[in-house]
Amino acid sequence: MRSLNLKLILSLVFNSLAFSMLAQTGITGAWEYMEEGNKIVSIITPDYFAVTFYEPDQFVSTFGGSWEKAGAESVSVTIEWDSRDSTNVGNSSKIPLTVRGDKMIIDGYTLSRIDDGNPGALNDAWLMTGRKQNGSGEMQTRQNGPRKTMKILSGTRFQWIAYNTETKQFSGTGGGTYSTVDGKYTENIEFFSRDSSRVGASLPFDYQIVDGAWHHSGSSSRGEPIYEVWSSRSTLE
Repeated sequence: MRSLNLKLILSLVFNSLAFSMLAQTGITGAWEYMEEGNKIVSIITPDYFAVTFYEPDQFVSTFGGSWEKAGAESVSVTIEWDSRDSTNVGNSSKIPLTVRGDKMIIDGYTLSRIDDGNPGALNDAWLMTGRKQNGSGEMQTRQNGPRKTMKILSGTRFQWIAYNTETKQFSGTGGGTYSTVDGKYTENIEFFSRDSSRVGASLPFDYQIVDGAWHHSGSSSRGEPIYEVWSSRSTLE
């Protein structure tokens, strides 16, 4: 897989944003670049984005953070995590936008739309704000501080990322495809930074939205019972 620098990938990602805005299809969704089985996948919500590189059965790297429009033909991005180079965390850049048809082409690379935020019911950027202790069953709440566990979802793709914006430490990530059908949220793992043997697993969970929060319960990839509460970042920040 050819080496892609940060500025190139950000340009690639946010050119896709420009197309989606011009086409009036919404700016949320997932985008993909493929080369000989290797993938770059980006998930974009109205305020946050993630970009991940992975090979078959092997995670390579990820970075992401927040973004906002910065003029008619540019956006401003701020990096919250970067698994390859932590010195990028906290940096902001203004990225120019250009569009050619329905494909984003930069320096020979083409990013294609996977989805536009549908059909999954959880298209958003979420922070873990509560988790039940396995022993006592007591709910432990989390404050919105520098240490974050985030899930970012489009209509078909998901990714979780654990990181600390203060120490710039990246702790882990995993992701792939998901579905939401009849109260069941199912993850199909395509990459997992901590243990590549989990790739290919399909994990079903019960889910419901209660007062705007995503309640998520079932068994983890290690078979341990979990009950988590996730809150939309838009309601916390």
